[in-house]
Amino acid sequence: MTEYGRGYGSEPWHPEDPLYGDGSSRGQDQQPQWDGQQAHRYPQQQADPYAQQHYNGGWDGTQGGQVPYDPYDAYDPYGQQPPADPYGGANPDYYAAPEAYPPQPQHPQQQGMQAQQPQQGMQQQQQYQQSPHPQQREPYYDEGTGAGDDWRAEPEPREPEPEHAFFADHGDDDDRDDHDPREEGRGGRDRRGKKNKKNKRHSGRTCLVVTLFFAGAVGVVGYFGYDFIMSHFGSAPDYEGEGTGEVQVDVPENSTILQMGLALKKAGVVKSADAFSEAAVDSKKDKILQPGTYSLRKHMSAASAVELMVDPKSRNGLTIREGLRSGDVYKLIDKKLHLKTGTTKGIAKTESKSLGLPSWANDSAKIKDPLEGFLYPSTYSVGENTKPAAVLKQMVARANQVYAKYDLERNAQKLHLDSPMQLLTVASLTQAEGKYKHDFDRVARVVYNRLKPNNTETYGLLDFDSTVNYARSKSTLDTGSVDNLRNFNDPYNTYKFKGLPPGPIGNPGEEALKSAIHPTKGNWYYFVSINPEKTLFAETNEEHERNRRIYLKEQEKAK
Repeated sequence: MTEYGRGYGSEPWHPEDPLYGDGSSRGQDQQPQWDGQQAHRYPQQQADPYAQQHYNGGWDGTQGGQVPYDPYDAYDPYGQQPPADPYGGANPDYYAAPEAYPPQPQHPQQQGMQAQQPQQGMQQQQQYQQSPHPQQREPYYDEGTGAGDDWRAEPEPREPEPEHAFFADHGDDDDRDDHDPREEGRGGRDRRGKKNKKNKRHSGRTCLVVTLFFAGAVGVVGYFGYDFIMSHFGSAPDYEGEGTGEVQVDVPENSTILQMGLALKKAGVVKSADAFSEAAVDSKKDKILQPGTYSLRKHMSAASAVELMVDPKSRNGLTIREGLRSGDVYKLIDKKLHLKTGTTKGIAKTESKSLGLPSWANDSAKIKDPLEGFLYPSTYSVGENTKPAAVLKQMVARANQVYAKYDLERNAQKLHLDSPMQLLTVASLTQAEGKYKHDFDRVARVVYNRLKPNNTETYGLLDFDSTVNYARSKSTLDTGSVDNLRNFNDPYNTYKFKGLPPGPIGNPGEEALKSAIHPTKGNWYYFVSINPEKTLFAETNEEHERNRRIYLKEQEKAK
């Protein structure tokens, strides 16, 4: 296309062009023929408008109507000569002053479309691009022949051969799609170059992320693969021998075999928890091991540690069952340490303040034993040289651990009790009266119902035989008549004094403690156990009397 907005080939002049005609002279009075596609067709050949164009000032006047130079090297695929000047050289000023005519509308070929033109019974398709400068034209390439560049264009380096798609660094498909060959010469290469740099940076980051991902995946697979191989085909690290020295290890309640091994490894007893687990399973003693405090040795083999923990003679184990009173615990310690009866009880009385009791303990001067409720039921390791005070400290420490877990202070407030000590006392009553775990929740509810101010069944009295037995240091079903119990003057006698006793009447276990914190809902005020498997609960005294008659019949059958 020229700077006038027209193209070579079949482009017609504007119908209003005063020189429009058949090409003979300006003065001819022929009217243009306009059919909507082209204004005029020459009889034989189509003139090349580039041959007429005035470049940088116009043609030399001596050239007349002849073509001074064919920019396409007079290329004619059909062997014909260049056509003569259709205007016959008329009015050269017309060509020298293009500003006199308004710019012509662009041909659709400028938008990447192809125009068809019949020429000598055949059709040719030609493509061209508009130069970004009025006096400079972009090189023209004939895709079919590769005929030469526009002689008017500034010399410009040719584009390098495109890199093969396999080696090209494409950021993504969208960047490749953005490339338009028609943008060449108008900043397209610069824009493409910037995209390539951006794509290279993006590709580099992507490669780094992918590399790190695969490196992490390989590390994880390697770690778990090693762990799998070691657990299935390799032996766990272990010490040899019986070990040396002495160390106390506390194994929490509900600990698994692996958790036991971890506790022993942390204390330096065994080399690995896996070795301990393997030794326990191989010896088939994994079901015998129990939580508790053990006196073991440093750097023991896993098998030796297992044997010491399960063998009563070698492990020096001391088991305190749930609900056992403190007086009975003292006797067990004396027996275990081969001490005179009463030794441990005396130490408990004189050294109670140095054994680690919580601040809320001993909140009543009427408490018979300050350690009652704090000698937590469990299995403890007691060596021959262990002191009674050390054993008591272990038990108190274990109780503190469990009570902190259940937050007795906060739960006492929720249950409208005066102190955590009262909550611990309810747990001890639940343990003593319930006897069976499946009844603990309802027994605890009976305790709270009887403590209600509006209680019209027992009028605030608990009426528990267990409290009378504790006061008398006995354990019997025959506590005497109710009238006699009403006259028994002891602060632990719940037949005479309303409310809870001054303190716990035993050392409750975890199940009784949980029931005291979360009692079930119900309006029961009475209960009676007719056999070891069944306890009957009643809301009224009449109903309770019927249950008692059932109980008496069961007792007669047992005789």
